[in-house]
Amino acid sequence: MGKGGASIPDEEWERFLREAEAGTSGAPEEPSARARMVARRLRTESGRPQGWRTYQPARRRRGAGWYVVGLLVAVGLLAVALDPGRVVGWFGGGDGGKAPLAAESDRPSGPPADQGPAQLPTIEEPFRGSPADQWGNGAEGVHLPEARPTGWMSREQVAQALARTQEFLTGTNLNPGVLRGERPGNAIALINPHQRDVQDYLAAALRAPSRQSDPLLLFSRFTTTKVRLVGNVIKSRGRITYREGERGAVEVTADVTYVYPVVRAAAGSDEVARTIVRREIVMSWDNPAKVVTEPGTFSLVSYKVDTTNGGCDNSTGYFTPEFRAERAATGSGDGHEVDPYDRSKPMDTRMREAGEGECGTATRS
Repeated sequence: MGKGGASIPDEEWERFLREAEAGTSGAPEEPSARARMVARRLRTESGRPQGWRTYQPARRRRGAGWYVVGLLVAVGLLAVALDPGRVVGWFGGGDGGKAPLAAESDRPSGPPADQGPAQLPTIEEPFRGSPADQWGNGAEGVHLPEARPTGWMSREQVAQALARTQEFLTGTNLNPGVLRGERPGNAIALINPHQRDVQDYLAAALRAPSRQSDPLLLFSRFTTTKVRLVGNVIKSRGRITYREGERGAVEVTADVTYVYPVVRAAAGSDEVARTIVRREIVMSWDNPAKVVTEPGTFSLVSYKVDTTNGGCDNSTGYFTPEFRAERAATGSGDGHEVDPYDRSKPMDTRMREAGEGECGTATRS
């Protein structure tokens, strides 16, 4: 379990389901979610994909229209990270005695400060020269709010929902097996199985990844034959918030940036590159008296992802980071410049500013 408070006995969750089934004013209805990953077709005229792709779901209503799950999946800025330079500092770098940043309980007012003269990351200090040097390790970098009664849930139930939300984030972005390409079974088990469109999409994405069915929209994965993670630490920074949603549901939003240092898989490789992934996921912990669900699962409302140095025009189902030689060959991108560490703007704003360029350019890695 993640942080967040007391666990809810399964008997209590089941009690809510029994009461829902016995209700006289209307049985719970299945959640409606059209997990349509591609609403914009490829440009047939040019044969080239859009570097910025914004996916708008079909909206489907059930019964009186009590529940609409809209899916807005934005694959943002598959950016080519700039070479931070060849200056290797003999002193400083790494943590360098810097105190870790306080948790991000609210949206920051601006981007992180410049780290000074560019310093290349190393095997020993993979986050050197990066704002992530002061970020939290793994799930420690994600701020978890205090639980309070909200919607249909008591304080204890909200605490349980927050803890399971954190489990999902860990299972999709930090789990070592998932990062190596293994099936994220524990994370998928937290998604409402009655969201058939979502379940069908996930099955297709993990079985045969493609531009239309891309597991990277929800899961971080690397091809171990090409790259391997450096050390055991992944840096993260972000926050979880919640509010009352439709029909008294508890709607939880997670906005988190993850930094993955990697080297080539070949033995003896020591050039470190970083893949930076920002995800915004909105999930609905539904009232079983209103929605057909299973105890301890949530319905996906929306999710967006913005990736730097994960592969431009990548449909492999795995992040494909570039190193200096590849970046020199492919150039630095032709789109909007963006700081991948800047969390001061909402994802929607950042994507609107970027426009529809093929590949954006990261101002730092």
